[in-house]
Amino acid sequence: MRRGLAGQDGPRSSGPDDDEGWRVMGRRTAWWRARAWRGRPSARARVAAVGAVLCTAAAASWPAAAAAAGTPSAGVSSAASSYAFAEDAQPVDGAKGTSGAELLEAGRAYRSSLPRDTKLYYSLRLDAASNAYVSVTAIPRADATLSITDGIKVSVQDVDNHSCSNERARFGAAKSPHPITAWGVRTTSPANPVCQGTGTYYVVVERAGTADSSPGAWDLEITATTEPRLKQAGSTSPPKAWNSALPTPVSGAAKHSQGGAGFSRAATVGQGVWSADITPGQTLFYKVPVGWGQQPSATAELGSANGDGHGYAIDALALTLYNPVRADVEDANVGYDGKQKSASLAAVPAVDYTNRYAIPDHVNGMRFAGSYYLVVHLAAGVADKFGDGPFRLRLRVGVEGAPQDGPRYEGQSVPGNVFEVTAQDRHAAAEGGTAAAHATMKAVAVGGIGAGTVVLAVLGVWTVAARRRARAW
Repeated sequence: MRRGLAGQDGPRSSGPDDDEGWRVMGRRTAWWRARAWRGRPSARARVAAVGAVLCTAAAASWPAAAAAAGTPSAGVSSAASSYAFAEDAQPVDGAKGTSGAELLEAGRAYRSSLPRDTKLYYSLRLDAASNAYVSVTAIPRADATLSITDGIKVSVQDVDNHSCSNERARFGAAKSPHPITAWGVRTTSPANPVCQGTGTYYVVVERAGTADSSPGAWDLEITATTEPRLKQAGSTSPPKAWNSALPTPVSGAAKHSQGGAGFSRAATVGQGVWSADITPGQTLFYKVPVGWGQQPSATAELGSANGDGHGYAIDALALTLYNPVRADVEDANVGYDGKQKSASLAAVPAVDYTNRYAIPDHVNGMRFAGSYYLVVHLAAGVADKFGDGPFRLRLRVGVEGAPQDGPRYEGQSVPGNVFEVTAQDRHAAAEGGTAAAHATMKAVAVGGIGAGTVVLAVLGVWTVAARRRARAW
């Protein structure tokens, strides 16, 4: 159409009619140009739009990066309900009887729900050679009402209703909602004649002491792990003696390591002093690589409160040690009156395969090498007396003794390398929170670069289109 207006070859004569026609067509042309350009933003507007998109993309990449590093994203409560489940946790429904029990596979994590006054069943398919461990972490809502006896019970049973194990975990005197974990086990030890052989076994989970607790369901995280048998059978007697003296707390300058929001997001730390901020109702997870022959220890210190708070919070600070299959080994609790307090774990033995034949939990649980977990909880009731915080936390971690060679297994654990400590584990422990921070920033950078590339591509298309429109006019 433009060619018919001004694109004719050679001169064109003009007259009155022609002049009027040109004026009409000129007005139409101006109208079409105005319409075409009306929706086009100015250069300043385009720059502002691009900036907004870039900021939005960066903001969108931050929560994902924070989650990858185990750090709660903005707008997420740090209370008990913010427990970080394993990213690959699969949903599973507990059955009300054995006939409908869904299968739990070793090496996988599952997410389920436990209503009040309900007993749930899950199934395992086990061979005759491997030891099997199941951990169940219960997470009530942050506003749940709990009784002093409230908790969970976990048992493993065979098809003839023989009990392979029974374990219970409670929330404690503080009645503060937070993640608690109980475990179940099927061993092939000659010392335990029941629950032997290949076949189907059942994991039974139920709430305990619910008379005064709120009726809402609790979330569950469930994991299953298998341990192969030894190539050559050894002693079935626990060590007769071990160093049971209370270790001296580790000293030195503190490094910051904020801790994770769940077992799968635990921050790796090693021997040293680590600092963090903790708020009432919050639980922090750390993991410590402990090799065969090594003896871990830990002390958690809560700083003094700021302000005019007063009173006393019972069992305000809780410190719990779990082994690599999340079995409770030892714990310590201390009340809080606004002045600095500390909770130290009682001595546990060095890691030894034969510890499993001992009766006390704090010895029995030290049965294999791997990542041990230190879980710190600050009771929600602290806020009522001393404010919302945050409060300064120091975690003194000790790992005594040189790592030794472990027993020779006939096969591999599922998941793999659970009962090993690698050079990478030790490096991560030395870095502490620094490694997590680097991972977060790297994720943000990658997310930002990716988003920026998309925006630049869109801007490039936009610019080319604008130039073509300009040439067309």
